Amino acid sequence: MNARTPINETAFTPEGPQPLVREIAPSADYPVQALGALRPAVEAVQGMTQAPIAIPAQSALAVASLAVQGFADVETLGGVRPLSLYAMTVARSGERKSACDAPLIAALRDHEQEQAKAQREATESWQNAHALWKGERDKILTEAKKGKGEKRVAAQADLKALGSEPEAPPSSDRTVTEPTFEGLTKLFATGQPSLGLFSDEGGQFLGGHAMNSENRQKTLAAFNDLWQGNPIRRTRSGDGHATLYGRRLAVHLMVQPTVARGFIADPLAADTGFLPRFLMCEPPSAIGTRMQSNTRRDDTALADFAKRLNDILTAPMPLDEESKGLKPRTLELSSGARSYLAEFADATETAQATGGDMTHITGTASKAAEQAARIAGVLTLWRDLDAREIKAGDMVDAITLAGFYLSEASRLASAANVSAEIDRAEALRKWLLGNWPEPDVMVRDVVRLGPNALRESPKARNALGVLANHGWLAPLEAGTVVRGAARKEAWRIVRAAGNIV
Repeated sequence: MNARTPINETAFTPEGPQPLVREIAPSADYPVQALGALRPAVEAVQGMTQAPIAIPAQSALAVASLAVQGFADVETLGGVRPLSLYAMTVARSGERKSACDAPLIAALRDHEQEQAKAQREATESWQNAHALWKGERDKILTEAKKGKGEKRVAAQADLKALGSEPEAPPSSDRTVTEPTFEGLTKLFATGQPSLGLFSDEGGQFLGGHAMNSENRQKTLAAFNDLWQGNPIRRTRSGDGHATLYGRRLAVHLMVQPTVARGFIADPLAADTGFLPRFLMCEPPSAIGTRMQSNTRRDDTALADFAKRLNDILTAPMPLDEESKGLKPRTLELSSGARSYLAEFADATETAQATGGDMTHITGTASKAAEQAARIAGVLTLWRDLDAREIKAGDMVDAITLAGFYLSEASRLASAANVSAEIDRAEALRKWLLGNWPEPDVMVRDVVRLGPNALRESPKARNALGVLANHGWLAPLEAGTVVRGAARKEAWRIVRAAGNIV
């Protein structure tokens, strides 16, 4: 190295370039003790599968939310809200996501099958009744066309006596896996008012038609409305305008880490408020530690869970007869529950201030207290479907769970940002080694000619810094002459271990 191009030795990695890695802080332990009556079934599934306990915990909370969301809304510090929970479980292939989900959702699948059989029988009866109704109506209209005056008046009376068109029996489905929002709206109109979007391959939904570039913003906004409990308003040419009141949706998406990273880093998902509505977690992997000698079974706990789920699913939901929408009661906060919730809300608000721990996830943190109230409502009704208020103990458990999910949201948001930075740095590394002819590089070179994602100075400088930290670039001292001029900031490219070009 000549004297005209000195290397800043303090920033250079002398042992040569190092792999670009995504360093992610470890997850906290899942607070399974806070799951109340759901805990035995969750521990039973974990004992069978030896998967991270957060995975069956997510499934149990989501299934419980689907089961009870039609019966009550919950009082929060900001008003009455649904008990619907949106959950996202991040785990790579082989973590036994499906094996955890299956035993907890089995009673729901059995219920759907039984209801589907009953619906087929009801549909046959409806088809016969509809055929008779249509025949009578056609006969009345035919007679009316033949005459005037009195015959038409009589026809009006006959049509009134005939009554309204018989309604088809509603769809028995309670869950969907990869819907467009239009399809989900249609199912809400013709089926059950309480549904669940459950998928152990959640990437198919996040990468599917509903979430493509054309539909993405519309879908995110629509799901936000459902989480909020707002009516569904649909206007279509040919179908006219319709408003569906009293519909509820629970969500559980199990996704691969690469899919989750991209989604978490998507500004639209965060800025629209869609991502902050999710209870997210990525537990540490258990792969390599799941020995058969450690397997445990608790069939009694699973049977109790299935029975409780079936009892709730078969209980009649409160419905408005005219709109077929839900008419849930309000689950109120006891004075103790309200006091604990207010304290938690204040703590999360403080953490969002400048310099606080939650400044990078203010959307999620601002919803943490409401999430706690929703979780408390789910735990309460799972134990007692007729409960009228949330006790302090249930709120303490719910705050513990909401706090865990808040810490996971913080960790995963940071990990997604790191992942995006590493991806941009890797793209720059490949471009420098494969396309850039010079031995040194400056920020303006990258902005003018580099990868498209780095055509902004802050992003280019950040990527150059990442490569320097990993030894792929050697920072040059300020004032070094590069391409005929003294430069304030420039780097020399390292193309192999210890080989500075």
